[in-house]
Amino acid sequence: MDTFPITVSTRRLLAAGLLVLALVALALRHARPGPHSAALAVAPIRVAPAASARSRAAPGVVVDVEGAVRRPGLVHLSPGSRVADAVARAGGTTRLADRSGVNLAAPVSDGQQVVVPRRGAVGSAPPAAGSAAATSGPVSLSSASAEQLDALPGVGPVTAQKIVDYRTQHGAFHSVDELDAIPGIGPARLADLRGLVVP
Repeated sequence: MDTFPITVSTRRLLAAGLLVLALVALALRHARPGPHSAALAVAPIRVAPAASARSRAAPGVVVDVEGAVRRPGLVHLSPGSRVADAVARAGGTTRLADRSGVNLAAPVSDGQQVVVPRRGAVGSAPPAAGSAAATSGPVSLSSASAEQLDALPGVGPVTAQKIVDYRTQHGAFHSVDELDAIPGIGPARLADLRGLVVP
């Protein structure tokens, strides 16, 4: 008879203790971040690089623009630029420029020199047939037309077309010495053309 109240009290205490432990465990479970929230917290945010950063990483080309332009000198261009872009970056042509003497559509390459001839300058006007004086001016190998190259001494229409084809296949000329790689132009012909052409 004396043990009955003690047993009931003990059971109640045990039940109350288990309930408290369950509540504490439940509270701890909700207080700690779960595995899904932890994964969300540590997931890195990837930001795509800006287009300007990508364009800055691309190497540019440096071209020397001379002749009848407003600001002759070195200009910096993006890859794939044309002679027209180089001339525009140099301030455009002056009133004395002979635009027919330069191929504005020709692609440019790093280290190239673009010469915009002046009207009336030797070599800037279209040559008359058989006129040696008209062929004595500097002609840009990287931008001259086949007709302009044909007017050079010792260069006929076939060799002029070979120069244009070489330029199309290999890009702009970096040196006059590259003419040696073109069939029909040997050391003697190259020596004759020196001073009459520029890369």
